[in-house]
Amino acid sequence: MKSIFRQVALIGKYHAAVAPALAASMRAVLEDIAQFLTTQGCEVVVERDTAAVAGMSGRPTADVATIGTQCDLGLVVGGDGTMLGIGRQLARHGVPLIGINQGRLGFITDIPLDAYRTVLPPMLAGEYEEDHRTLMHARVVRDGNTVFDALAMNDVVVNRGATSGMVELKVEIDGHFVAKQRADGLIVATPTGSTAYSLSAGGPLLHPSTPGWVLVPIAPHTLSNRPIVLPDGVEIAIELVSGRDASANFDMQSLASLLHGDRITVRRSQHKVRFLHPRGWTYFDTLRKKLHWNEGNV
Repeated sequence: MKSIFRQVALIGKYHAAVAPALAASMRAVLEDIAQFLTTQGCEVVVERDTAAVAGMSGRPTADVATIGTQCDLGLVVGGDGTMLGIGRQLARHGVPLIGINQGRLGFITDIPLDAYRTVLPPMLAGEYEEDHRTLMHARVVRDGNTVFDALAMNDVVVNRGATSGMVELKVEIDGHFVAKQRADGLIVATPTGSTAYSLSAGGPLLHPSTPGWVLVPIAPHTLSNRPIVLPDGVEIAIELVSGRDASANFDMQSLASLLHGDRITVRRSQHKVRFLHPRGWTYFDTLRKKLHWNEGNV
């Protein structure tokens, strides 16, 4: 079978320093995958920072912006964090992504590393399931001015300081006051992020095709403050009323320090991330495997 994807970007861990031994191992894995892609008729381009971190040379490289305009497919090798980072950047370009799991959980990098030689060929030939994931567009507004602007695929989290007490947060939905909450923080999660921090804080699982967010308080002072599922067409505004050293995290990969009166607004982005999965993939298979449901049962 010949690939329908002419130019494929190979993306591994980037923007991170790794030990020499780990870099050598990473380089060997990426080189093996690059050679395999070549046998499938693909032109391979290595993401520039990936090549630098792994110490790869001798192959064409490109930055993320160039990959977005020139490549037909992104092949991401790593964990979910790697996929989150590159997914946010390539969403605006509509480049589909396939994930090879070299991390731990792998909710969105779902092809085992030891299985890529058998799983990839039919996918490259067009035999795959396509899955679109919603992004959130979040801003931190201070005195009427945007001081931080970010996309998030998993979640936006407002947290108390590491050594301080609870924060008090005012929550509005589409400009309507909902509640003031005292808690360790508040999570706004997408369906993709419902299996991340939100799940640990007691939030529900949302199927990726659900057009909604989940709003989850972290250790609320009032136990009647419960998680709530909201339509993703609304704008959520969270104002920091009180609390020291509070911050807002976006996919736990970027952070903004908050002052009293700061407002974090969250709305649906116009962009979506395109994931490609092996034919026959379902979200329920992922949940069963990653959450160890029905272990010991046939």
